[in-house]
Amino acid sequence: MRTEIGAARGSNAVWRALEDELARARARGVTEPHVVDVGGGTGVWAVPLAAAGCLVTVVEPNQNALATLRRRAAETEVADRITVVADDTDALSERVAPGSADLVLAHGLLEVVDEPGAVAAGLAAVIAPEGAVSVLAANRHAAVLHRALAGRVGEAIQLLTGANGVLADDGESLARRFDAPGLTTLLEAAGLRISLLQGDGIVADSIGEAEAELFTGDELSEFETAASVVQPLRDIASRLHVIARRA
Repeated sequence: MRTEIGAARGSNAVWRALEDELARARARGVTEPHVVDVGGGTGVWAVPLAAAGCLVTVVEPNQNALATLRRRAAETEVADRITVVADDTDALSERVAPGSADLVLAHGLLEVVDEPGAVAAGLAAVIAPEGAVSVLAANRHAAVLHRALAGRVGEAIQLLTGANGVLADDGESLARRFDAPGLTTLLEAAGLRISLLQGDGIVADSIGEAEAELFTGDELSEFETAASVVQPLRDIASRLHVIARRA
């Protein structure tokens, strides 16, 4: 069973990338882009996308999460634009037609599934020839940096040197974290090519309310957007965001 984690959130940079993909779909004559949200949880992505004029299919096995999704959809009056598939990720190819999605979301998904390579291949199969996959995944290097700055150096070393970037004896809900090369390799092996790689949550996830108040207006959001594609800032963001297309 998948549970929602930090990657269920998203910055303005992530939303801007999704909006660009929807604009691309509409430019090629798709009036109501079909979005498939795999592991869509409580609808934090699905409901706004439906409100933006998309037809959204949510694949999610957690009935509690789906109850929240349905309530959100009803409150926003987009329930008729969201189709729920109450099933595991493994059933994606059976429940969603190949080549039918203009945009496929895998946000907070690849770090929790048993076989990320197989899931990535399934995502690639679902997108239309000119469609795209959006992947948002936990970043290993951010976790290393946060542990080190907190004085938990031993944990930081384990996260840095371990095979999957997780602490086996810490009860973590994640099966793995990614770095930029590792995530790129995984998606390319599934037959995808990367068209955008950016960071999500470079400083916004690390500061408290008092520090956030030091930013005026949209300064924090503007900084996050500007820094999202700049190395090495991108590579220490809490999450890595990728837009990928069929190779």
